[in-house]
Amino acid sequence: MPEGTIVEGAERLLRAIFGLACAAAPGAIQAQTTAIASPVPAASSAPDTSVRERALRKRSGDISPANEQGDAQRPPPPGLAGDWFGLKTRFADAGIGLTGRYVSEAGWNPVGGQRHDITETGQLDLGLQLDMRRIAGIDGTFQATITYRRGHDLDERAGLGTLQQVQEVYGRGQTWRITQLWYEATILHGAIDMKIGGTAPGEDFAAFSCSFQNLSFCGSQPGNVVGSYWYNWPVSQWGGRFRLQRGKAYVQIAAYVENPRNLDRSFTPGHFGGSTGALVPVELGLVRGGDGGSPVGSYKVGGWISTANAPDVVLDANRRPIVLTDLPPLERSSSYGGWVNIQQQLTGRSEKGKSVSGLSVFLNATQADRKTSVVDSQIAVGLFEKGLFPWFTEDVLGLGFARTHVNGRVARSERLAGQPAQGSEYAAELYYGFHPRSWLELRPNLQWVHHAGGYHDVREVGVVGLKTALTL
Repeated sequence: MPEGTIVEGAERLLRAIFGLACAAAPGAIQAQTTAIASPVPAASSAPDTSVRERALRKRSGDISPANEQGDAQRPPPPGLAGDWFGLKTRFADAGIGLTGRYVSEAGWNPVGGQRHDITETGQLDLGLQLDMRRIAGIDGTFQATITYRRGHDLDERAGLGTLQQVQEVYGRGQTWRITQLWYEATILHGAIDMKIGGTAPGEDFAAFSCSFQNLSFCGSQPGNVVGSYWYNWPVSQWGGRFRLQRGKAYVQIAAYVENPRNLDRSFTPGHFGGSTGALVPVELGLVRGGDGGSPVGSYKVGGWISTANAPDVVLDANRRPIVLTDLPPLERSSSYGGWVNIQQQLTGRSEKGKSVSGLSVFLNATQADRKTSVVDSQIAVGLFEKGLFPWFTEDVLGLGFARTHVNGRVARSERLAGQPAQGSEYAAELYYGFHPRSWLELRPNLQWVHHAGGYHDVREVGVVGLKTALTL
């Protein structure tokens, strides 16, 4: 691409970034002062009841910045439309919580790919939460969320060829979906927390935030590795999760229906016909610290098994290489894997089990079985530094490094076929997130991808991005 075109592309993206920031920034300092001086909003401003508090304490311990998955367990910040002319407060007093948010991700690749391009993609989510204690006098919370995804994918438009998308919010069909339709309550005198209905496994298992824009650092890692049967947002799966909590430790198990029809572009709560098996994850977790605002830590280890038949990635039905015979693949009776998630706050203080200032580090690692998984492992490490500058509230600096690995059996098969063999893709991202308004968060970011697609002979990929979260 001619140099002039690259410069023009950079200028267009920078104008978009700084134009949006400058439009919102004049009142940032005033907004911060107000936030510090004002008391915490009353419970009536959102359905922050004892049910919600118990659910928050029983969550699986993601202490990192806010999750783009629409965290149904935590009251949202004040929105662009304020109190909706008093309707939010009235509904909240009746036990009805209403939420709305739009997340946008823009990206430009000045380096790498088949061409240089600028794209934007986004997700709208609208949520309804019912506090059944207030409404019907029974324990429990009902959550319903619909999502809509739109826009264009930079990976596809620019031919980046990456294993992990540089705009994580794109994918699973640009369409409307019923993403959440579940009921959560405690049973056996509060000993067991139960959640049943339509949900994504990543809401409860291997849970991690989506503060980064690169998919390598976003959401539940198993869904990034074995997405053919572990569906992350916005696709849901029918199932039930049961969690036993003892102090700051917990164990939980779930079963989700595996149904490829859930990937269809249809506005439905899910399908029952056409299921192929069950996804059964188990997780052990421990949350440490948090007493008196002390640093918090979260430690999780888990595993899963899928009972659905899955094709072997290399062998045919006669246990010979498919690339030589072109016969149907050997059918395996199950798939499996495991994960480790570690988050630890090193400095600063915490509130309600979440870090609110200081330095935190994280490590996420997932390994899938090598018989059925093309991508068999991913590891990501990084840090969050919160409260860097006094001009903005809840500002955070994020830095992450990740390796996504293609199954070595697949690589040997590619060599046997005379094709370039895939190995590991390495990704890095640096972002800074800040709130020029309470209802707006901006996260400009820089991404770098080495060995895109796991190929050693491709150009490096560099992406300049802007992630924007708008609370309605």
